[in-house]
Amino acid sequence: MTKPILFNYTDAELTEFLAGLSQPRFRAKQIREWLNRGAPDFASMKNIPENLRAELDSVAQTLPVKIIKKLESADGETTKFLLELNDGEQIECVLMRTTYGNSVCVSSQAGCAMGCRFCASTLLGLKRNLTANEIFAQILVAQWELRSDKFNDKPIRPNGDANNGDVSHIVIMGTGEPLQNTENVIGFIERANSDMGIGWRRITVSTCGIVPGIERLIEWGRSINLAISLHAPTDELRSQIMPINNKYRLDAVMDAAWRFTDNHNRQLMIEYILLGRRDENGETVLYNATPEYAEMLSQLLSGKNCMVNLIPWNAVDERDFASPSGNAVHRFQDALIKNGIHTRIRRERGTDIGSACGQLRLNNAKSKK
Repeated sequence: MTKPILFNYTDAELTEFLAGLSQPRFRAKQIREWLNRGAPDFASMKNIPENLRAELDSVAQTLPVKIIKKLESADGETTKFLLELNDGEQIECVLMRTTYGNSVCVSSQAGCAMGCRFCASTLLGLKRNLTANEIFAQILVAQWELRSDKFNDKPIRPNGDANNGDVSHIVIMGTGEPLQNTENVIGFIERANSDMGIGWRRITVSTCGIVPGIERLIEWGRSINLAISLHAPTDELRSQIMPINNKYRLDAVMDAAWRFTDNHNRQLMIEYILLGRRDENGETVLYNATPEYAEMLSQLLSGKNCMVNLIPWNAVDERDFASPSGNAVHRFQDALIKNGIHTRIRRERGTDIGSACGQLRLNNAKSKK
């Protein structure tokens, strides 16, 4: 029988559950504090009697996720988690320790239906949406990882304090399309803001361009950051690598995105993964990273308040793309900058642990076959 997840209980439900174990009301407050810190098991709850911890372990579980695998990059800056949900589905989240704080990249779905030709996440298809609590639990996994014993009894500070072991930034850029699960994503963001004090402007939602979802974010009215996974400056090219473009064309996506950023006076983030292909001689030829496409991208974004993140492709065995050379990446960036487009090359993190979206989940699935 599946054990109940105490994190999912309201305070009243938790109090009632513990009363059934003949526990006083104050135990619910103690356990809630541990759950809100991300305690992965009852053994971690140091101020709970040992016999009660053992009893709770036999009849319940703490969080709606459990760690199946954890990988640390050699430089110590990136930790990637493979997590299992209560129904056996698996997701990923990534903790990145940066100069500006501790950032966590979370998944919004188990799998993905977008079918982007360069991505590992979509290879296993979409299994289901995540609940708001399942998304929030990923933050707690990272929070627990960050906090050593000396921080476990300290409150979480507004906007996060890296020196206090806090998560300070959130990017909803992991497995899945957030705006196919918009209401649960909104619920998660609201809780991250209210329970952890993470400011709206430290939270980023990345989308392939689900126009109704962007419209919902406009209606919602919170001043979060929006990132568009663009990856091509024309409908023809974008439809080749992102099938969703056949439903939501580039003009409609960008129109909705500009209206969102104008409403909130925010800079739009443009994600652009740089791809090559192997020719018959095994040489890499540029695909969406040619000087011509750089000019087209410049025209599309001219005069707009945006920042282009250029992303060197992280190889996926099942995909037939190749990574452009460092020189090609810099030439593409230089062309955009020359045309007045704010541009940066995203620093590669965790390449030694397969930190690209969906890689750990995919590799784990393959290892079971």
